[in-house]
Amino acid sequence: MSPHLDVVRVDRVWSAGDVVRIAAHTRELMVACPDCGRGSTRVHSRYSRTLADVAVGGRPVLFRLLVRRLFCDTPGCGRRTFAEQVEGLTVRYQRRSPLLQHLVEMAGVLLAGRGGARLLQILQAPLSRTSVLFHLMRVPLPQASTPRVLGVDDFALYADTYGTLLVDAESRLPIELWSGRDAEQLASWLRTHPGVRVVCRDGSLVYRQGITVGAPEAVQVSDRFHLWQGLSKRVSDVAAAHRRCLAAAAPEPEPAPTSPAASRVLADTAALRHAKRLFEAVHAVNGSGRSLSSMARELGLNRRTVAKYARATTWQECVRRTPPRRISSLDPYLEYLQQRWDEGEHTATVLHQAITAKGYQGHYQRVKMAIAPLRRGLPIDTPRERPPSPRQVARWITASPSRRGLHATQALGRLLTRCPELDRAHDLVRQFAAMLDARDAAALPTWLDQLATSHLPALAGLGKALREDQPAVVQGITTAFNSGVNEGRICDLKLQKRIMAGRAGVPLLRHRVILMALLRRRYR
Repeated sequence: MSPHLDVVRVDRVWSAGDVVRIAAHTRELMVACPDCGRGSTRVHSRYSRTLADVAVGGRPVLFRLLVRRLFCDTPGCGRRTFAEQVEGLTVRYQRRSPLLQHLVEMAGVLLAGRGGARLLQILQAPLSRTSVLFHLMRVPLPQASTPRVLGVDDFALYADTYGTLLVDAESRLPIELWSGRDAEQLASWLRTHPGVRVVCRDGSLVYRQGITVGAPEAVQVSDRFHLWQGLSKRVSDVAAAHRRCLAAAAPEPEPAPTSPAASRVLADTAALRHAKRLFEAVHAVNGSGRSLSSMARELGLNRRTVAKYARATTWQECVRRTPPRRISSLDPYLEYLQQRWDEGEHTATVLHQAITAKGYQGHYQRVKMAIAPLRRGLPIDTPRERPPSPRQVARWITASPSRRGLHATQALGRLLTRCPELDRAHDLVRQFAAMLDARDAAALPTWLDQLATSHLPALAGLGKALREDQPAVVQGITTAFNSGVNEGRICDLKLQKRIMAGRAGVPLLRHRVILMALLRRRYR
């Protein structure tokens, strides 16, 4: 029936309701004393044990096992009697078979309390959520070994409460987790685990101090991703400080055509020439019966782009056009606003009061935005592309030029021509990107000097912070060590928190994160 029943003699198997019951007794074999290890066959007494096992055919299984209590005849042993244990079937003080107990523990590791209880109910081994968590916390954690390359990162436990996660960067397994992110905790752990040679971290001053105190001989590596992320945030601050210049990224609207013939002629712009070249290139190879993927590889384009141009009959169909302005409640009053403007009334407040008297119920701000084109000599209903946000501008600046789209390249070019501060920030970002790509930090001191003299407070502050951590920054640029493993484990940790609805304490979270990583390693 089951391999673990080979060590006992089965007397009877019957069904009682929805439960499969098995009656068995142990074989008359010599059993070693748990204290002295000497075997014994002299029986003191017998008693019955009830054990639950994994379900069979969707029905729970209960064992009634008759076991012996034996004498220990060793003169020097302090134990006079002991109960025999059947390997693979019984464990001391356990009323489940090892197979079922392992199933309960793995359900707790994978799904925690409520989810594990639901799974066990489906598997005909019902337990409450608190019992599942109790058995989970009884699973011993593996002995933490000292890693050669250590990863340190923080994570948010609750609103303003943070924790620290330690990861072995070589085996990619989590080692330790605790609440808080102060330097003394990290220094204490490093002192009790000597032998760490490299520590990967972010730019945190707290972790820097903890590593310096706890493992002064270890090489600290400031992660490349965090360096680039910090630079991107400072570029976004620079763009936010020059928000008035961002409107220059939007192209000037084309004047309305003066005749029907002119309305059918598209202007000769770089975007239209680019669309025409792509259309001709795709259709030059489209007639050969090749797949879209092979054409995309040959042309160096995205497969969706090739599909769009292959479906089009003319290149004008692929041109990105500005969407028409949405209909609003102000539209019936646009002609009146144009008339009052031509008469010399250029105050938005007065115009808003005038159309309010005629029945307009909208806000003053909409009137102000509607007459804004008139101040630039444009028609009142001319569509206008919205200026980019500071975050979008930062994304354009930090993106590699080869990965920018045509629209982003043109908009960024117009913006950098108008704003010398953003142009300076763009040059500094490209210099740092070149250092990261070449894994060469020789130009770092010069670059830090340029940040200090750039007259951009956000970048100057970043340069000061990087100069204080310059050895770790150099290691982050030139070596292959990084915090990628840390970030992956943090994502896994957040997933475990969400499974438990964010209510897990640190001990339970530590158990699940460490055991889950080992479970994935075993069953990958």
